[in-house]
Amino acid sequence: MRVRMTGGGVLTGIFSVALALTTARADVSQQPQPQETSAAPRFRSSVDMVSVAAVVRDRKGRFVTDLSKKDFEVLEAGQSKDIIDFRAELNGPVKMAVLVDVSGSMRMAQRTAEARRAADHIFANLAGGDEAAVFSFDTMLSEVQTFTADRTKLQAAVGGVNKPYGQTSLYDAIAATSRMVAAASKSGASGLPQRSAVVVITDGVDTRSRMTPNEVAEAASAIDVPVYILAVVSIVDDPRENDDDQRAAAASNLQELARGTGGELFISSAPAHASIAARQIIGELRHQYVLAFEASTRAGWRPLEIRTRKDRLTVRARSGYGGGEPASEWEHSRNSGSQRTSHRPGIPGRS
Repeated sequence: MRVRMTGGGVLTGIFSVALALTTARADVSQQPQPQETSAAPRFRSSVDMVSVAAVVRDRKGRFVTDLSKKDFEVLEAGQSKDIIDFRAELNGPVKMAVLVDVSGSMRMAQRTAEARRAADHIFANLAGGDEAAVFSFDTMLSEVQTFTADRTKLQAAVGGVNKPYGQTSLYDAIAATSRMVAAASKSGASGLPQRSAVVVITDGVDTRSRMTPNEVAEAASAIDVPVYILAVVSIVDDPRENDDDQRAAAASNLQELARGTGGELFISSAPAHASIAARQIIGELRHQYVLAFEASTRAGWRPLEIRTRKDRLTVRARSGYGGGEPASEWEHSRNSGSQRTSHRPGIPGRS
């Protein structure tokens, strides 16, 4: 399946769909203390609810998994919100789309080969119950492999993507893929909660998108799909290794996009980087807290901040949601994105 992303109206409606899916109407029932879940979670109430996933790490970068409801604060536009429901999700199944850049700039410096190796690292970290799909893009978006748990099919799909050619609609491709992942996760038949995500493997160049990074971040955040970006670059193009303003600006845009949805930017300029990034991405998707609160009746974008009452812990959660829109009836409470921070883009833990 090929989807044109420029020169037409294919992406028209992404924001209306995103905002329509932002809040979920459900009945709130009493939940036990946070524990590993094995059945599809439901937030059911007579009011519109918003669920937000949060990843918490300590100062050494380790996941913190023993927090309770009373350890968290939810701020919407600076105002405290009551946490109506809470749970911890550990080792839950993952559903992700791997989006591979096949535009002309990927011909340089063995980037295509590096992208394939990065995808293999991601697939190697999947476990039973996990599913992935493969998409590729230049100015068109192609679904190369539908969602499957078969690692052999996934590796073959990445190996068979088109040779790099043409211009790049990176931001448009991310928005369209996020929408497809949200739809696929919502209609899953397994009955298990699945943390959905898009993992983008790219050199970070965009030449032809109609959407801006902020627009994509808002759309993906609103439909609860975190975006992880793995930028495969040479050492001379690594913004951590040189002072090139243009490269630094491009990396900053990608980081803002990823963190605005609950994801992260990883930069890979050496063989070990992609392996480290793959483990961290899958690890984050398996270690999360989900907090539910009453949605605002005020229309428009509602900024969020999730934080803990304990010192020296870092929380990443989506940066906001669309308020005041009609709620949809969701059976799964889903997760999303990230609060922005001022860290320089790169693999966490690297200077």
